[in-house]
Amino acid sequence: MRVCGIEIKANEAIICLMVLENGLFELPDCRQTRFTLTKDADSEQIRHFQFTFAKFIEDYKIEQLVIKERPQKGKFAGGAVGFKIEAALQLIKSCDCHLMSATELKEQLKRNPLQIDFKATGLKGFQETAFTTAYAFSLNKQR
Repeated sequence: MRVCGIEIKANEAIICLMVLENGLFELPDCRQTRFTLTKDADSEQIRHFQFTFAKFIEDYKIEQLVIKERPQKGKFAGGAVGFKIEAALQLIKSCDCHLMSATELKEQLKRNPLQIDFKATGLKGFQETAFTTAYAFSLNKQR
């Protein structure tokens, strides 16, 4: 299964592609590491963001989007722009989308810790949360 793990920060969707086949994980090369929503008040920009991401999904044959869920209230609550990005991604018809809570993510990582150091993956440091989100979801789906 080809999964795209996503962490939303401010006006960006940080991504990590992961493929799980026969119990082995692969991190395919990817032309982008993040998508940015520049002007969130402009509906045309939101449509452009959604179209660009949908084209990315089509090009890389992604079967599942997994977004690390952010709290709606409290000290660590996500911002309005981030929730617009989340909604735009959830409304893409060509791909299923799943929100993974921090609790669910921690439980999966506790049961199945990473077998390698993140630095050995070759990904950028800012992609670590997107990577762990895709990893935890893939393990959960494998069962």
